[in-house]
Amino acid sequence: MYKNLAPLKFPKDFLWGGATAANQAEGAWNEDGKGMTIEDCLPFRTTGYEDFTKQFEFTSKDLEEALNADESANYPKRRGIQQYHHYEEDICLMAEMGFKTYRMSISWARIYTHPWDEKPNQKGIDYYHRVFRECKKYGIEPLVTLSHYDPPLDIVEKYNGWYGREVVDLFEKYARTCFEEFQGEVKYWLTFNEVDAMLRHPVTSGGLIQDRFEGKNFDEVIYQAMHHQMIASAKAVKIGHEIDPENKIGCMLTKLEFYPYTCKPEDVLAAQKRTRSIYRYADIQVFGEYPKFLLKEIEKKGLHVQKEENDDKILKEGTVDFVSFSYYMTSCEAGNKDGLDLAPGNTVNGVKNPYLPSSEWGWQTDAAGLRVSLIEMYDRYRKPLFVAENGLGARDVVREDGTIYDPYRMEYLKEHVCAMSDAINEDGVELFGYTWWGAIDIVSESTREMTKRYGFIYVDVDDYGNGTYQRRKKDSFYYYKQVIESNGTDIDHTKFLKEEE
Repeated sequence: MYKNLAPLKFPKDFLWGGATAANQAEGAWNEDGKGMTIEDCLPFRTTGYEDFTKQFEFTSKDLEEALNADESANYPKRRGIQQYHHYEEDICLMAEMGFKTYRMSISWARIYTHPWDEKPNQKGIDYYHRVFRECKKYGIEPLVTLSHYDPPLDIVEKYNGWYGREVVDLFEKYARTCFEEFQGEVKYWLTFNEVDAMLRHPVTSGGLIQDRFEGKNFDEVIYQAMHHQMIASAKAVKIGHEIDPENKIGCMLTKLEFYPYTCKPEDVLAAQKRTRSIYRYADIQVFGEYPKFLLKEIEKKGLHVQKEENDDKILKEGTVDFVSFSYYMTSCEAGNKDGLDLAPGNTVNGVKNPYLPSSEWGWQTDAAGLRVSLIEMYDRYRKPLFVAENGLGARDVVREDGTIYDPYRMEYLKEHVCAMSDAINEDGVELFGYTWWGAIDIVSESTREMTKRYGFIYVDVDDYGNGTYQRRKKDSFYYYKQVIESNGTDIDHTKFLKEEE
């Protein structure tokens, strides 16, 4: 259990809030001119929790089945939590908690029904205007991700996802539309969610379906697609700054912290190598160039990444203003994993840490690891940091009186608030915001289920879409409200504890 070393203190304008993603929350997958995304085609699967990476296996046959599926088929992202029709209620509840910011994403396919359309979909633009105005009504600052795991299906079918260079220009047009349309309503932006994730799940991040690249080295396909996203991100950053110099545009990476399993030098080297790999593409977004270790990695694999003449210049001109990241858990790494227990995590597997507790889904809770990560990233980048995702997935139970008692979520939040405070006050880290994942229960990304719940707000719907979609406040709702009201200085959760029945 993490205990703070110094008195709790946060900057007076610290941005407390919560996060969701369009593909996991909005639903309304075929309403008001929205085009399909790859996420609309991912079925509910119960493959077990021992290896979440299997959840992301997807073939052309799977896509064909999705496109021919009838209404009885279970594609959870198509319905989400129907936020498209509940956004006013949801934002009102966030305001009641005291949110200073709401991290959300825009669906590219809702702005452009087809990415090559000359004109955007006005109904999609109008929807996001309404969302942002609702946020502003309550003094909530939107933090908007342009691409959060939902490549339009059109780019998958026509260009083989982000492998096609043509997608860079299409994304540039989309980003420009967002910056122009929502100028004055949105100040904080992120280009790509967990930008490193394509190396772990290329379908959801890049729209890359492996069997469509017969005869090609699929590793090379992924690295090429990653290069195209780096160019697209840099172009978007430059455009966003030109349209509104007040825009603050960041990157977002998956912060996976790996400890050496033992003090054996080979374990230390293995952990260092794996941790270093997490920064491969954030380094490009911050420094404007490929790190030498990534170039060496590509060379050793015998891969060729095609660059155009001005690509290096584009990367240099499109560096980000701040660094945001997701953090949920830590793992260990060893030079030799034979005989060691593996623990599932945020789209990866690692060696299980015997000193840490695990959730039902195997994720190992480690608030100290958040502090380690904050120090490590601030020392590396020397840019303001933002915790864009942090939270605990759990199986919540609605009691007979309608309440949801979730002390495990309060305890998790309490410990991570302590870790952030120490990073700021003991270690000198410049941290300006924190958004809990998720603000409200949504369809889980890794398992595509509702059973694994993260929110402070309960949504009455199950894994198969059955339910009223009614929103209910969990006990943690009131606890987070207390944390925000005190600007992180009152983390006492004992008043919310109840006698177990």
